[in-house]
Amino acid sequence: MSSADDEYEIAVVGGGPAGLTTALYGARLGHETVLIDRGGGRAAMMADTHNVIGVTEETSGNELLQTGREQVESYGGTFERGFVTDAVETDDGRFRLSTNDAEIVADHVVLATGFSDERPDPPLPRNAKGLHWCLHCDAYMFVDEPVYVMGHGEAAAHVAMIMLNMTDDVDLLTRGAEPTWSEETDEQLRAHPIDIVHEDVTGIENDPDSGWLEAMEFEDGSRREYRGGFPMYGSDYNTSLAEGLGCDLTEDGEVDVDDHGRTSEDGVFAVGDVTPGHNQVPVAMGQGAKAGIAIHKSLREFPRSTEEIEADGPVTDDEVPAIPPNLMATAVAHEGHAGGPREEAAAENTEAPAADDD
Repeated sequence: MSSADDEYEIAVVGGGPAGLTTALYGARLGHETVLIDRGGGRAAMMADTHNVIGVTEETSGNELLQTGREQVESYGGTFERGFVTDAVETDDGRFRLSTNDAEIVADHVVLATGFSDERPDPPLPRNAKGLHWCLHCDAYMFVDEPVYVMGHGEAAAHVAMIMLNMTDDVDLLTRGAEPTWSEETDEQLRAHPIDIVHEDVTGIENDPDSGWLEAMEFEDGSRREYRGGFPMYGSDYNTSLAEGLGCDLTEDGEVDVDDHGRTSEDGVFAVGDVTPGHNQVPVAMGQGAKAGIAIHKSLREFPRSTEEIEADGPVTDDEVPAIPPNLMATAVAHEGHAGGPREEAAAENTEAPAADDD
């Protein structure tokens, strides 16, 4: 350990919406919190933000994340840019995280490490301008437009059928691969008005001004117009840290958690896309909030239990409040505090105007 500053109550690994929300709750509820983020991730890829109440669509993923980091820091949380290479439990039941250039020890670890989408081979449309990864985020963009779904498995077949809720022009592109969906799904698929195109893609046409997808060219010389679509080739969950700490995984490879993000290992939580559920920004935020509250309940000093009172006596005046001094100073100065600058300014603005001399 280089200094006491490297010790925290909560260490969050991953700075997407889930990790940011957990860190925000940790810091705002009075716990020494560090957020370690290597950068990138699915949220950072978003050209626009969809389905988040209060956040307008022209907000990019990077803008959303930057605002989140600033909020965490405004409440006294620490932000570290780095990649966690190893996480181990120490002899005293805490956790030691190693990054490229630091060692961090924490009472609780929150893994918000997400997953990476498996990308098909090129040629492909431009990301966020015809190539889209989130059905529930982006399907609305293609109402009544020609759409492709790319893949050869169960997920691709079902997403193609789902897109018929938005448009009547859906193609399923297997790109020369033999379909691996089940016979039942095949029967279901062929009962829907979907063209299954087996030839591989040989070229992409984009609008020269906007860069948006216009059409694809295929091995047989055909050309099909599309405005966008979804590649469905599976996900690679970033579970190496969780596995190293002994956390159980689900059959699908996500970190297995309870309703508040607790893993099978005491003190280790997981939130966001690395866990089962919908891969949505609002869902990830909700998971982060629930994990942050659960950790707070396990860390907070008061109320002291009757057993502790019997052993140690009643709580004395010099033991309260339990919030660390540095976080107390941050809170008192924060604009959200009852005595903070925003409230002081409001009070000044409501003072009665001075009487005219005459």
